[in-house]
Amino acid sequence: MTVARPFKNSARYWRTPLLPGADLLTAEYHDHEFTPHWHDAYTIPVIVAGAEGYRYRGSDYVAEAGGVPIINPGELHTGSKAVEAGWRYRVMYAPVDFVHALANEVNGKPQALPWFAPGVIRDPDLARRIAHAHRLLEASDDPLAAEAAMLDALSTLLVRYSQTQPEPVRLATDDARVAIMQERLTGDLVAPVTLADMAQAAGLSPFHAARLFTQSTGLPPHAWRNQVRLQRALAPLRAGVSVTEVAAASGFTDQSHFTRHFRRMFGVPPGRWQGV
Repeated sequence: MTVARPFKNSARYWRTPLLPGADLLTAEYHDHEFTPHWHDAYTIPVIVAGAEGYRYRGSDYVAEAGGVPIINPGELHTGSKAVEAGWRYRVMYAPVDFVHALANEVNGKPQALPWFAPGVIRDPDLARRIAHAHRLLEASDDPLAAEAAMLDALSTLLVRYSQTQPEPVRLATDDARVAIMQERLTGDLVAPVTLADMAQAAGLSPFHAARLFTQSTGLPPHAWRNQVRLQRALAPLRAGVSVTEVAAASGFTDQSHFTRHFRRMFGVPPGRWQGV
């Protein structure tokens, strides 16, 4: 696959009252690499041009133009170019409650939380619907048409590809210990926490605590804690709190440290997030 010119590293996050609580992204990237991270929402992208490579649930995938690489909420994934020019895409980060409610409406009865199998959905009709809805939402010229297109795209996605998440095979004791360690890490995001502190709370040695935590979450404890800090920073940034204040309140050592991690996860510096 070839593209006439390299893409730029350019991203715009925005919001619309037609999809409450959602973040939407219009972007192109040439050499940006997203570190392993997750979103609290359903990540619903459509690749417009080029190709993106990503790692998800233990496998590597390539999403070419027209591909729809869905990521379920809370699932760790990466992102980087799969062709020299990079990639351009449009993304809806759709809130879990909204998608779940829509699934119930589409089926006419309560449904389990929608889950999408790993891999790239290659469905030209679905890709067209998602891209069309995204463009109308961004233009905001005709709210009636935009909302209808959005509901059409998301309901088509649900009808064709929604599944029920398989039950994970885990020991209940390990689940409980991981939950205890997560609570210890997030109880106070500013206060320093040592591996020994976390391990003691779970009744494990530091070695076994670190190994169990990383195996269960896909990230070592410090990296997982930084992801939580970044997710919790979004609301105050959106509310207009200064980047310096948010960085300090989130537990980062300084603003540059916070900005570096934020850019690697969201593709833009935190100042660009403000006002979204």
